[in-house]
Amino acid sequence: MRLSVVVPIFNERNTIKEVYNRIRTVDIDKEIILVDDCSTDGTGEIVKGLAADDTKVYFHEKNMGKGAALQTGFKKATGEILIIQDADLEYDPSEYPKLIKPILEGKADVVYGSRFTGGEAHRVLFFWHMVGNKFLTLLSNMFTGLNLTDMETCYKVFRRDIYTKIIIEENRFGFEPEITAKIAKMNLRIYEVGISYAGRTYSEGKKITWRDGFSALRCVIKYNLFR
Repeated sequence: MRLSVVVPIFNERNTIKEVYNRIRTVDIDKEIILVDDCSTDGTGEIVKGLAADDTKVYFHEKNMGKGAALQTGFKKATGEILIIQDADLEYDPSEYPKLIKPILEGKADVVYGSRFTGGEAHRVLFFWHMVGNKFLTLLSNMFTGLNLTDMETCYKVFRRDIYTKIIIEENRFGFEPEITAKIAKMNLRIYEVGISYAGRTYSEGKKITWRDGFSALRCVIKYNLFR
């Protein structure tokens, strides 16, 4: 089964080449889909130079958000399995094999990579970010009936035929609780796999803020109660 790696990108000129190289070194049949969300720091020029036989490159004419970039990438994907890869260095592509294993074995339809379970290495950073992530995951679980440990994780893996049945509405970070609410209503086999996490500081380029946390809270309620 071929893997489609979808990479939403915004202002990541310092990391995008390294992330891309790490993805390419993973020994899996795959295609890479890079979606630049109207970067303003020169990232777009770097991304243009990465186009290759196994790499599709797309550009938004205006900044629309991570969710919108993912929607663009998923529409262009041809692989049987889809995985999301952030363009920073927080998540390690070398873990793709264990993330897709439950799907390849016919056990799962969807796999989440959890930063809060398993024995992998984690950089120690923001206490309140951890609290916020766990609160949003708890709230999401209360509505969905799932027992996820990390709803906000980047690493979400889907069988493509599952994703094509879902209509995504959120253009920004609300994608995470929205997709979780929608797959929970589909009676799917959902697995979690423990992953490593090399979080970065704001000085290193981290973008998510407390405003995104409130948006995620809104989306947890919206997509579980009113959709």
